[in-house]
Amino acid sequence: MSRRRPPNQDVRVFNIQNRFDRSGVTKPFIVRWKVDGKEHSRGHHTRPEADGYRSRLLLAKRDGERFDRRTGEPESWAPASEDLQAHLWARKWVAENWPEWQPRTRTNELEGLARFIPLVVDARAPTAPPGLRGYLRDTLRPDAELDPDHECERWLGRWVLALGELDRKNLAEAQTELGKRDDGTTAAAETSKRYRRTAKSCVRRAVELEYIAADPWPPSQRGRSRRKVNRVNLAVDVKRLHAPATAVRVFAHMENHQPASRMYRMMTETVYYAALRPSEVKMLRPEAVHLPDEDKEDEWGAIDVDEADDGEDNPADPKTGRRRVPIPPRYVRRIRAWLKYNNIKPRQLIFRTRCGNAPSDTNWSRALQGAHRRAKVHHIAVYDYRHAAATTWIRNGMPLREAAARLGDSVETLVAYYIDAMEGDEERGNAAVEAAFDGVPETIDLKKEKPS
Repeated sequence: MSRRRPPNQDVRVFNIQNRFDRSGVTKPFIVRWKVDGKEHSRGHHTRPEADGYRSRLLLAKRDGERFDRRTGEPESWAPASEDLQAHLWARKWVAENWPEWQPRTRTNELEGLARFIPLVVDARAPTAPPGLRGYLRDTLRPDAELDPDHECERWLGRWVLALGELDRKNLAEAQTELGKRDDGTTAAAETSKRYRRTAKSCVRRAVELEYIAADPWPPSQRGRSRRKVNRVNLAVDVKRLHAPATAVRVFAHMENHQPASRMYRMMTETVYYAALRPSEVKMLRPEAVHLPDEDKEDEWGAIDVDEADDGEDNPADPKTGRRRVPIPPRYVRRIRAWLKYNNIKPRQLIFRTRCGNAPSDTNWSRALQGAHRRAKVHHIAVYDYRHAAATTWIRNGMPLREAAARLGDSVETLVAYYIDAMEGDEERGNAAVEAAFDGVPETIDLKKEKPS
């Protein structure tokens, strides 16, 4: 039995609109209604179909049924839990978690679901409409307006499997596909892991709420040999990273006739000298930069990492929390000159285009790629300069705990990512053991010892 409509819920059903005279309209008879001020509509092929649908709405309103503000339809019309299609359940799951997610988490979860849902469809499903993934990213959001006549929405309603149809076989296939790029090649381990975690969390929440009788997600592979094969290798390929002299040459080649080239150079130097994440660089403000007096430019400064870009040009907390990072004198001189030349005021963002817009990740990458080409060195990503900074620190003897604190990572993460940069540890370890036993005899002749 459906729940009764709350006293303050306002439902209004309007007359049928006839758009038969408009070219290209396949469902010309439109039923329109409002639920708490939010408009809804549904097209029908014939007038009797539209009359029947409108009559059902009026009957539900008369009986005091609760209407779903998202779909606009009475809640009693919703399918049984096991018949609920995966994309409809995903929208419910997103709405449940949305208030607790950070903006960057929201973006990642929507991307994971947008890749997962088209993989759990009927085997007879035709090729998905163009732009389906983008449509899902937009319409999985709780505040999205749904158009039931949209090509993508019709395809989803026709071919996406219901929750009760999900089983280990089709989910195992989906899990495999989530580990691939669009061109069929293997995706990065962390990316695959993130997409799979999103899909798995969504499905298992349906199990917890008894929308699905038993957990259909395929179990992890067992056995030592299989675990070793599937173990994620997080180590950075340190051999590809540029040495300090090469990095400085690349920075010099970043400046050209383009007005923004100096900005992208300064941003890349910030990634390198302070080991900041690109998202942290984009939200850097003058009050976060602590510089020594101008007559003491051979001294170190510091940067307080308090904000990061959430992916939508909004400030958010840094990925691993706030921290303070020392900056070397060579960067102190560079950032001081930048702040003075651009007359950047407090609370302003240090890096902005001449129009006041956020720097584009694409343009930043393109500027760096051009500098690599002119410097005649192989291309690495912007984020790789953070890896290059960490590698340089570790190779030159910075204690792991200090390096981890500057990077905002744990020592365990640091070792996992930069294990290949820890060269010469065996020799240093051997020397430390020898120093500990320096002057200590190899054995003691107890016969020569005088009795106490």
